[in-house]
Amino acid sequence: MEPTTWQFDLGATVLPDGSGTRFRVWAPKVDSVTVHVVSGKAAGTFPMQKEERGYYSVTIPGVGDGDRYVFKPGNGELRPDPVSRYQPAGVDDASQVVDPKLFCWQDEGWSGIPLEQYVIYELHVGTFTREGTFAAVIPHLDYLVALGVTAIEIMPVSQFGGDRGWGYDGVGHYAPHNTYGGPDGLKQLINACHRKGLAFILDVVYNHLGPEGNHIGDFGYYFTERYHTPWGRALNFDGAGSDAVREYFVGNALYWLDEFHVDALRMDAVDWILDNRAQHFLQQIAEEVHRYRVKQQRQIYLFAENDTNDMRLINPVQFGGYGLDAQWCDNFHHALRALLTGETTGYYEDFGQFCHLVKAYTEGYVYTGEYSHYRQRGHGGPVGDRPTSQLVVFCQNHDQVGNRKCGDRLSAIQTLDRLLLAAAVVHLSPYLPLIFMGEEYAERAPFHYFVGFTNEELLAAIRRGKHEEHASGVCEGEIPDPAADETFLESKIDVSLPREGEQALVAEFYRTLLGFRKKFSAFRVFDRTRMEITGLTQQKILIFRRDGDADSLLSIFSFSNLQEKITPQVPPGTWDKILDSSAAHWRGPGEAAPPALTVTEIGTTSSLTINPFSVLVYASKR
Repeated sequence: MEPTTWQFDLGATVLPDGSGTRFRVWAPKVDSVTVHVVSGKAAGTFPMQKEERGYYSVTIPGVGDGDRYVFKPGNGELRPDPVSRYQPAGVDDASQVVDPKLFCWQDEGWSGIPLEQYVIYELHVGTFTREGTFAAVIPHLDYLVALGVTAIEIMPVSQFGGDRGWGYDGVGHYAPHNTYGGPDGLKQLINACHRKGLAFILDVVYNHLGPEGNHIGDFGYYFTERYHTPWGRALNFDGAGSDAVREYFVGNALYWLDEFHVDALRMDAVDWILDNRAQHFLQQIAEEVHRYRVKQQRQIYLFAENDTNDMRLINPVQFGGYGLDAQWCDNFHHALRALLTGETTGYYEDFGQFCHLVKAYTEGYVYTGEYSHYRQRGHGGPVGDRPTSQLVVFCQNHDQVGNRKCGDRLSAIQTLDRLLLAAAVVHLSPYLPLIFMGEEYAERAPFHYFVGFTNEELLAAIRRGKHEEHASGVCEGEIPDPAADETFLESKIDVSLPREGEQALVAEFYRTLLGFRKKFSAFRVFDRTRMEITGLTQQKILIFRRDGDADSLLSIFSFSNLQEKITPQVPPGTWDKILDSSAAHWRGPGEAAPPALTVTEIGTTSSLTINPFSVLVYASKR
């Protein structure tokens, strides 16, 4: 990788010659700030000099990597640095100086991979292994490469209250969590990923801060009362003082990309980044990140999670968009899940018809302005002609599993044939696929919502909220206590265990699907004009053809309870069957479709029979 072109002058910055450390903080709420260095040879109290617009700074000789410090804003309490790079003892304790130049990177020559090649594996560091650390992930990278994964995405790791949690309640945005292994542990993981050819996506939260250890408001005007989010106070992206708030979060994005060599950021729930300035914060962060991308000549991307079905996020700026690179597509998941399971509660009441899945395949979003019964209003906007590589789809993710009453996965409630069908719908789709950890072998362990907060009032409020949220949920037994040790421990998986029976078959099926991506050029096509999607509504058959430069793929998905006879319309040529999920090998009823289709001219395709809840894939050379 090229030498850094980015510098962020906040927090603790070790001087280039190592003679001391410069401290700088934004604290317009107070008239003075002092630094209390609490360890090291230069321990002591140091007043900071006031600058313009509420900034304070001081350079202290003799302070270096590993020394700990706190700030005292005005006459207030001692507080950790809002831009702390490491909180070794948690959210309320001292910050630690980190000199990023001391880490020895070994990813020379790595510049990332094209967006179109992303096959994403989402994992939670604390539950992916028994140890629950960054270091413990590294031995499993070869497993992920062999599976066919090209990028791992970890749920947020910024310092949050307690020793466990999903990560979306972070308060130390610049500090990788101490229990996971801190900054060096994260760098070692990313270093190892790059050496294996894996891109690294970091999930970040720019819409709120968590409730425990949230001291940043003692310094500056980070929050606003003009808006509110479901999880806490809204951040001030458009009021007085918002320039510095935006700088804090834009700087955070560049910090991860630069100091940690992260390849992409997944920004959580961006529809709750509330901003009425002429240039939306999301457009600003996209411009800054893309500018950095060009300077560094790296393939860096910004993903968004967004509940509004708004393509403006990924449309180019010149067409009125914000210019982000891709976004998650929950509608695809909802359409697939509701059709498979028959669920109709909550947001699933807007889904469940076969036509919803056809539209999800065709456009990505199902609701593009239509009336939503769940929301009781029109929802979404037109998709347009954006490349299909700008949408990320899945049949499971942390939200869609963990926010269920019992954290149950599809494998706990669906039969093998439907699990294989769901996997095929995702991984043969025209979009970028995402796998949630353990999904690839039908993991049975639940993924619960869990927290490690220590404040009893906060824990009581969380428990009440979960009971209210899931009062009518379908699940045997009690709602798991988010604070209980067993709730966390039950969520742990072990991908290293040998797989037998159904789990071994599912694992093989996933490897087969992902192997197709390397073998066939059709998977490198994301232009909608080179795809044809047909829905046979009465038979509940979805037909998808994708034309590559060297080959074409024909995928046929049946959601019917019966055997169905169809006559797919495909270009002339020989189409060889490369996958039939109803084959005896996959514990199906036996193959009913022919091993090949021979087409001499358009409209002469022979009819074929497809079994219930199965997938057929045919390939033809061009």
